[in-house]
Amino acid sequence: MSYNNTPVIGALASSPLIRRHPANPVLDAARVPYPTALVFNAGVVKFGGRYVMVFRNDYGSLEKQTLEPSHTTDLGIAFSEDGIHWTAGPKPVFKLHDEEFVRGYDPRLTVIGGRCYMCFAVDTRHGIRGGIAVTDDFESFEILSLSTPDLRNMVLFPEKINGNFVRLERPFTVYSRGGKDRFDTWIAESPDLIYWGRSDLLLAVEQVPFANDKIGPAAPPVKTDKGWLTTFHAVDVDPARGKNGWEPSWKKRYTAGIMLLDLNNPKKILGMSASPLLAPEAPYEVGGGFRNDVIFPGGMILEDDGEVKIYYGAADTVECLATAHVDDLIRLCLGE
Repeated sequence: MSYNNTPVIGALASSPLIRRHPANPVLDAARVPYPTALVFNAGVVKFGGRYVMVFRNDYGSLEKQTLEPSHTTDLGIAFSEDGIHWTAGPKPVFKLHDEEFVRGYDPRLTVIGGRCYMCFAVDTRHGIRGGIAVTDDFESFEILSLSTPDLRNMVLFPEKINGNFVRLERPFTVYSRGGKDRFDTWIAESPDLIYWGRSDLLLAVEQVPFANDKIGPAAPPVKTDKGWLTTFHAVDVDPARGKNGWEPSWKKRYTAGIMLLDLNNPKKILGMSASPLLAPEAPYEVGGGFRNDVIFPGGMILEDDGEVKIYYGAADTVECLATAHVDDLIRLCLGE
């Protein structure tokens, strides 16, 4: 059997270098003080001496497995002293909805020069756009730029490289890729976070052995002495899959990959794991969710002792944490 003229991907397993935290899920709807249903796809940073998480809320009923219309989606906030135990704020902090904008969602946070920047996706009535906002207090957000359609997944590097801001992004290149899902990871530069150009293809879906559908950025990169360490999401489709979560039919599986980019030229891939860093395996990843078999990293923090905290949405329903040592992840990318 094949999909998109590529073989169906079989069973996948997570790298033995990654450890799921025993406190998983670290945040779910039950621990949010307002009636959200799905809490997932969060961005996470260290800011102001504590961990900060901005997460996506989808509203509805967990018990009845129903969702309210998509325009009700907004973003909530949570704080933590240890990156494990989280306290959610009393109300959502970001919502984008008017006659043109349907919703903003899937935040990705990056601290640059002491300010926190947030990339996010925007459903509009004329296509999906990528937004960049900045905040200093997580109460007010100034939107700096919105892309043209269709650009959904974007993440910023945490510092300028060769004088420019840099982002990874995933455009929806439907017509040029045969009118089907074949989405890739691109990289672009900007002098001011508003005007973007010098765009290049970074990683194509056919270069990822555990994807047959699409790939794209996940958590924003972190800087190591060997290069920029960054996760990406990889999707494979098996037409034989049927109902797999709340949705009547869900044939996709989302896994997380990892690669290392050159410090001075991040358009150069130094190495990439040939198998997933994280594949759906835990009960909260493979069952009971809105879309089962989904892992989507949105935040990665490199601690001073070398521990890497990777925050990821699981089954499009809850937010989880996995950890590894930075040296192990670099060796994994380089095949050592």
